[in-house]
Amino acid sequence: MIRRIFGFVSLIMLSGILSGQAPLPYPWMDRSEVQSTLEKRIHPPHGVQRDPAPPGSFQDWLRHLPLKPGNPPVHLYNGSLKRNQQAQAAVVDIDVGSRNLQQCADAVLRLRAEYLWAVNHKDKICFHFTSGDRSCLLSWEEGWRPEVRGRWVRWVKSASPSDSYRSFRAYLDVLFTYAGSYSLSWELNPVLSVNEIRAGDVFIQGGFPGHAVLVVDTATGSRNGERFFLLAQSYMPAQEIHLLKNLEEPEISPWFRLQDRKPLVTPEWTFPPGSLMRW
Repeated sequence: MIRRIFGFVSLIMLSGILSGQAPLPYPWMDRSEVQSTLEKRIHPPHGVQRDPAPPGSFQDWLRHLPLKPGNPPVHLYNGSLKRNQQAQAAVVDIDVGSRNLQQCADAVLRLRAEYLWAVNHKDKICFHFTSGDRSCLLSWEEGWRPEVRGRWVRWVKSASPSDSYRSFRAYLDVLFTYAGSYSLSWELNPVLSVNEIRAGDVFIQGGFPGHAVLVVDTATGSRNGERFFLLAQSYMPAQEIHLLKNLEEPEISPWFRLQDRKPLVTPEWTFPPGSLMRW
């Protein structure tokens, strides 16, 4: 009954999104808490227009991410300040948790999973651990839990069934523990032409360590068709998700200019050409 009620409510939410009456599909916070969104705060450079985003799509959802007021410092999972406070243009209004888990690839997984939860596509919330084992939310909701010994993972039905948001967050914490940029790179497919970049794409280098940043919005020059994009990241240690500054071109920051066959230089990582991937 709870699952049916949630599904019905989610269908109402999605129909509202599609009709242009956008209820807030950000389950970690109440609608009344939203003071600013990415779209309202971050305007494109002069002569550049935001790209169309289908209503209810991942692109549209990312474009309306809630931001914390102003430009506050980035905090780590333990409440202390991140050492580098020169990388962020804004901070996304979402929790980071109380453990050192939600790092770079985990932030990408978090936002992807939160979107799928918000539009009631729970069946698509399936990701891989670094071991290669698949972890799916619907199995978790039925009470299945991983028993991890070294590289071996065995799933055991050891918990009471629950489809609550609290259970979903517990699922994500376990996912963050056993997944990372290496496993995330398996989930994604290369974008053959970077000119086709869209929100939801990921610049990623899978490794130990590796890094991943999420494209959260795109725009196009009205005269020459030049492409621009915004990036969000977490990093190590686990820290609040934030929009990145473009330190290479401060005059258009936080927007980045798409440059084919050139490295993408972000404040804390440089991605070689060919690093753009997609779900």
